[in-house]
Amino acid sequence: MNAARWLRWESMLAAVLIVEFVFFASTSPYFLDVWTLSDASFNFTERAIVALPLALLIIAGEIDISVAAIMALASVAMGLAAAHGVDTPALVAIGMGTGLVAGAINGALVTIGRVPSIVATIGTMTLFRGGAYAVLGDRVLKEYPASFAVFGQGYAFGPISLELLTFGLLAIAFALVLHYTRWGRAIFAIGANPIASRCSGIAVDRYKFVLFSITGLFSGLAAVMLTSRLGSTRPSIAQGWELEIISMVILGGVSVWGGKGTILGVVLAAIVLGLVNFGLGLLNIPGIVMSIIVGALLITVVAIPAIAERWPQARLRKTS
Repeated sequence: MNAARWLRWESMLAAVLIVEFVFFASTSPYFLDVWTLSDASFNFTERAIVALPLALLIIAGEIDISVAAIMALASVAMGLAAAHGVDTPALVAIGMGTGLVAGAINGALVTIGRVPSIVATIGTMTLFRGGAYAVLGDRVLKEYPASFAVFGQGYAFGPISLELLTFGLLAIAFALVLHYTRWGRAIFAIGANPIASRCSGIAVDRYKFVLFSITGLFSGLAAVMLTSRLGSTRPSIAQGWELEIISMVILGGVSVWGGKGTILGVVLAAIVLGLVNFGLGLLNIPGIVMSIIVGALLITVVAIPAIAERWPQARLRKTS
């Protein structure tokens, strides 16, 4: 029953993707150009890379609001290192390492400090973003080596960017882990009932700590790609992205209450949102329209399952 339900949701997302593709192709003469579509991928790949581990975290019943702030902190760490002549491989390690440490801090607050994840990560969001502003102020760091540009501007082959290829490979890896391994089954069980999971011998806190750390790690990877694409570091980098990343996960069918979701749904939602954003840009439609669309979709996604679950119960009470 649950599998069929999520399959239907993914089918709906696929249908929406086809409709928007046909719409934008018929309204914009530039949309079908292969290199234009390649450019469109930059509208979602960096966010979607963070959405993959965040999906696992939300399925496990937790959330991380600080992902965009972690990206800013990692970018600042890389910018400061680049200003001191650090080479490209070390910059990548610094960016991902900063993300990993920040994610581990979130995990420790939740699993050791017993702070609710939404409270803990709102706090660290302010801390990490504030730290980035405290270090840089109004400055912009641009002293990156030329080889660093490959991560955000390079192409693997033809019109397929390195970012898009990386996202595709990561999506396959996360799907295999979540849906075909013991780790994945434990994540679903923890999200559905953490108390029963703990009683059955699952190390709930360890799983959650690792998931927070992985989310931070991939936020650092996204920071590497975004900083590479922009060629500069500002403390405002990725401002507001946390809501867009969470939108991808929830729109992809991951339950806000935990225990349900698929990686395929998250991938489809990321592409849907990315193409909508890019297509509206080609049509010179204001970005606020995109915000309205995403807001309406999120309300629908959260409300419909709740109403659907309560409807049979309400009918039962009326008939009894």
